[in-house]
Amino acid sequence: MQSGPIYIALGANLPLGLCSPRETLARARTALDDAGLALVAASSDWHSPAWPDPSDPPYVNAVVEVASGQSARTILDRLHAIEAEFGRERSIRNAPRPLDLDLIDCRGEQSEGAGGLVIPHPRATARAFVLLPLAEIAPDWRDPSSGRGIVDLIAALPQADRSATYALQEGGKLSPDSLAFAGRGD
Repeated sequence: MQSGPIYIALGANLPLGLCSPRETLARARTALDDAGLALVAASSDWHSPAWPDPSDPPYVNAVVEVASGQSARTILDRLHAIEAEFGRERSIRNAPRPLDLDLIDCRGEQSEGAGGLVIPHPRATARAFVLLPLAEIAPDWRDPSSGRGIVDLIAALPQADRSATYALQEGGKLSPDSLAFAGRGD
């Protein structure tokens, strides 16, 4: 098995009981660690609009780097088990959810759908809500499939996607820099 970083994207846009989506992400980080996926680094929490229906609640997103000797298949199975524990139902594609965990990159490995395992994640490089938090913790990351660096991938995103996705401050308020960057501040 290769050595190298493992990156997982986290997202939530529905409350989990009395927990807000941000609180759910905090609990999910603990669940990852409990599942043998030791946290190495964690991005800030980020706000992004719901997709494909922007009238759904907005998402809170983050990316973590974990360390594990587990196979990519085992990691994906653990991610799905954690999602289920948090109330995720896989009935409607892109539906609002209390927790979404995606295996973005597993040690640079590449797999094309063996048993539902596709790594690197096939849509990660087109998503601001994955790339922006990933850039915080892995500024030198390169997509294993294309070899493109994260700075180049972010620059290729539509400006509207980059502007609509912004880091949240610790207390849950938007940072002034994020407000100005996103065209929301004076």
